[in-house]
Amino acid sequence: MFMIGPVGFVTPVLLWALVALPLLWLVLRAVPPAPIRRRFPGVALLLGLQDEDNETDRTPWWLLLLRMLAIAAAIIAFAGPILNPRERVAGTGPLLVVLDGGWADARDWGRRIERAGALVEEAGRDGRTVAVMRLTDAPETVAFQAADAWAGRLAALTPQAWLPGDLEGWAEVLPEEGFETFWLSDGLDRPGRAALFDALAARGPVTVFQSPRPVLALHPAGFADGAVQIAASRLPAADPLAVEVVARGPDPAGVDRELARVTLEFGLGAVRGEVALSLPPELRNRITRFEIAGQRSAGAVSLTDDSLKRRQVALIGGRADNAEGLQLLSPTHYLRQALEPVADLIEGSLTDVLLANPDVIVLADVPALTQEEQDAVLGWLDGGGLLLRFAGPLLAASDVSRLSEDPLMPVRLREGGRMVGGAMSWGEPKTLAPFAEGSPFFGLPVSDEVQVTAQVLAQPDPELAARTIASLEDGTPLVTRKEVGQGQVVLFHVTANAEWSTLPLSGLFVQMLERMAVSTRPAAPGAADLAGQVWVPEVLLDAYGASGDAGEMSGVEGAALAEAIATGPGPALPPGLYAGAERRVALNAVGAGTELVAATWPAGTPIEGLDMAQEQVLKGWFLSAALAALMIDILAALWISGRLSGLRRGMAVIALALLALAPAPGVQAQEAPAQDAPAQDAPLEPLDPEEEALALEATTAVVLAHVLTGDAQLDQVAEAGLRGLGERLWERTSIEPEAPVGVDIERDELAFFPFLYWPVSASQPLPSANAYRKLNDYLRTGGMILFDTRDSDVARAGGSTPEGQHLQRIAAGLNIPPLEQVPADHVLTRTFYLLQDFPGRFGGAAVWVEAAPPDAEQVEGMPFRNLNDGVTPVVIGGNDWAAAWAVDEMGVPMFPVGRGFAGERQREMANRFGVNLIMHVLTGNYKSDQVHVPALLERLGQ
Repeated sequence: MFMIGPVGFVTPVLLWALVALPLLWLVLRAVPPAPIRRRFPGVALLLGLQDEDNETDRTPWWLLLLRMLAIAAAIIAFAGPILNPRERVAGTGPLLVVLDGGWADARDWGRRIERAGALVEEAGRDGRTVAVMRLTDAPETVAFQAADAWAGRLAALTPQAWLPGDLEGWAEVLPEEGFETFWLSDGLDRPGRAALFDALAARGPVTVFQSPRPVLALHPAGFADGAVQIAASRLPAADPLAVEVVARGPDPAGVDRELARVTLEFGLGAVRGEVALSLPPELRNRITRFEIAGQRSAGAVSLTDDSLKRRQVALIGGRADNAEGLQLLSPTHYLRQALEPVADLIEGSLTDVLLANPDVIVLADVPALTQEEQDAVLGWLDGGGLLLRFAGPLLAASDVSRLSEDPLMPVRLREGGRMVGGAMSWGEPKTLAPFAEGSPFFGLPVSDEVQVTAQVLAQPDPELAARTIASLEDGTPLVTRKEVGQGQVVLFHVTANAEWSTLPLSGLFVQMLERMAVSTRPAAPGAADLAGQVWVPEVLLDAYGASGDAGEMSGVEGAALAEAIATGPGPALPPGLYAGAERRVALNAVGAGTELVAATWPAGTPIEGLDMAQEQVLKGWFLSAALAALMIDILAALWISGRLSGLRRGMAVIALALLALAPAPGVQAQEAPAQDAPAQDAPLEPLDPEEEALALEATTAVVLAHVLTGDAQLDQVAEAGLRGLGERLWERTSIEPEAPVGVDIERDELAFFPFLYWPVSASQPLPSANAYRKLNDYLRTGGMILFDTRDSDVARAGGSTPEGQHLQRIAAGLNIPPLEQVPADHVLTRTFYLLQDFPGRFGGAAVWVEAAPPDAEQVEGMPFRNLNDGVTPVVIGGNDWAAAWAVDEMGVPMFPVGRGFAGERQREMANRFGVNLIMHVLTGNYKSDQVHVPALLERLGQ
């Protein structure tokens, strides 16, 4: 193909016709011939006459140039011009296209498929057979087919979430006959790549395509030194680079959102970068994945499992353990040593620790509980808690679970205990029996060094065998378990110290606690931790890092999962989250020890980039230019001859019409929005009278509003409540609100109101998409919504109410930030009154507000943290505040609150909370300013 710069010509011989253009110039200059001058006296009679037809004596030069350009454009068009033509070297024999097809290809998979498609199309024009090989698949026989057979199949290929594995297996299944290979590589070296390349080169020429874009990989996060440790690798290691790592997880409403963000930096020439992210335990336990912002690749995503979630464990001993000389005999000493590195420990009375809602409560030789404590623990177990009990002298001497099974014991116990030399003794200490299949301890190695000298015995009831998960060598139970609600009760029949056995002195003790999910290890699990269990996939990652349901994929053995964690995922074990009996394990596309190594190719190997200039045929453009020039030539010839004098006005009109019809630059890009925008000259539509009245009423003064639920009685109480709150504001503050109004979130404008009270009813319909849009705009622009489920008298007993469930459905469509229970230093506790709790008609339930920033720290000399000046967009609770605020037309409270003076005191605190709430809405967090510190310290008595 003949090339002139970036333009090639299919039939360049036709370009020789351009040489004839100078001859054409001479011919056109000679036609028409110049007139001959003759003197004729009769011409004098024609003087003064006007001839309507004029004809020049010679063709103007510019018209000749126009005609030559038209002819030149036609010649070039028929020569077949092509912009950025691809060099085509006619190949012979079969063509093999090799795709790595792993997550490292996902970053530019579209360009790879486009390049492979061009290769297959070119092979089809040359009549060559084609085969496509994706190395992330299991090796199979390579069969060459017609190019048309691959045209549709190629576009359907997608990358996999793992890297190529068995490359030597692919080398063994290659056909023996010769063929040409185009390898679209991800640029990473891996075992077997050199052997596959040699096998391909032995059968024909190999051309390699690589992307210049860097590869970024995110390693699994770990926990050390009180912070989440995040590491990433890159290739190639060149200039300094900073990337954003995002932590995602569900908020309290269950909506997946960004929870934290941190910048990870690579130094000059550094392959690996690390950063520490400090988060509170409540927020850290919500994280489900880390991802590198802007990277669509499974390698840029790290799923989190139980190894990152530090559980809250409450330790309670039955005997005092603060005697300095008896520390090793303390019932909780060995538990504390085993759990402190891997769990957040809580110590105190049982009543106190239940308020913290821990994940696990450990009772070390605690025999009996009060009825109140027992009821509270049963309610906590119903929510999924784990009660771990250890035996001891106090339990052995008590009557707990003797005649009948105690609700907080897994089995009935015999009186007394069993020990070496006792009445129910054995001759020598006993060792542990191997853990049975089905036990959470199955697969853990049993050491003969673990010996038991005393234990409490279980009654041989029918359920004993099913509830025994560990036994001694003589078959007597060592650990028993039963389920209670959503939780479980586990009893170790020995002490938590070394008084009755050597179990607390062994590493097996820590492993058993891990298997029971009492603690979590801040590191990747080893083969011993996974062996002996079946792990069922819950969530799987695709090559682009998107999470999906595992479907009906069957469970895998622990040994296979451990190998995949060490060597990397594959077709049989894709990256995802796998659940065992007591914990979940993440298998990520990039492991903790994964190293990115650049692929090196033998000398002389052609290496090209994926960028491919788009080929464009220019024949139509040149023919169009020639036709346009000829049209201009016709009009110019008519004008020169004077035949357009009568059409000048018509031509002007036509030109103006064409200009009016021609779209201006940029109009097409704005066409869609312009269809909805009203014309500037169009008359404005009159406002609806009701909307105009509402706008005037809401903007002339402060107006409190409540959301209309469709329940007339509930809406009436909400209006009466805001009316009563408004009266308190008139009496006590400078805020003078007008009468409250009810708003329809589907129809009314919300921006007029700084505060919305939303009583949640289980029967009210969910907002429409338009209403959700208005609500999210309202929250984003500074409005506040108080969601009141009015169910704290029921919900605080541990039950989930219809109103609470409906609120979750409503909140699913709202952009609600991360929430936390109102902390002691929140500005709501001091905007007007100093408050400690926020009751309504009911009290004692948690109230939720926007969570403070993770870096909010208390400043020296201030009794509270240094928070920003924003207003929490939502307040969520169930204390039925409107009923406590509500007054009738005479100002008399409409509903009773509590009993006697205590009830009126509770109503007063509810009114004070309302005053604080409205002051917070209208003034923000100004009470966090330093200027208010002296007055607050004086009021707080500090």
